[in-house]
Amino acid sequence: MKLHHMVLGSLPLLILADCTTTLTASNINLGTFIGCAVREFTFLAKKPGCKGMRITTDACWGRCETWEKPVLDPPYISAHHRVCTYNETKLVTVKLPNCAAAVDPFYTYPMAIRCDCGICSTAITECETV
Repeated sequence: MKLHHMVLGSLPLLILADCTTTLTASNINLGTFIGCAVREFTFLAKKPGCKGMRITTDACWGRCETWEKPVLDPPYISAHHRVCTYNETKLVTVKLPNCAAAVDPFYTYPMAIRCDCGICSTAITECETV
């Protein structure tokens, strides 16, 4: 497996979930942790014309402090919603196996370097609620 690395400025990311330090999720109790940490994540990388490949990478995981309170003026609510999001990433490129001759075998994905609680930016992230 051939790997290439480069620093990532912005790339659309999927967020599945007041922290100022980087934590490794393996060192904490995931059931009670409030904050944001880098955690190992495995997924199937695939593209048309190539065989899929299981990849284990680092992703952001956590629960961040959020709150809402009613106010007298529109929009009648004051909200503070933070999500566990990527603060720093790098791109990793792997070569997928058994690709058809006309198919580019390289697959690039983001790897989390540092994660923090922050506002979900729709410019670089697909923000979903669970």
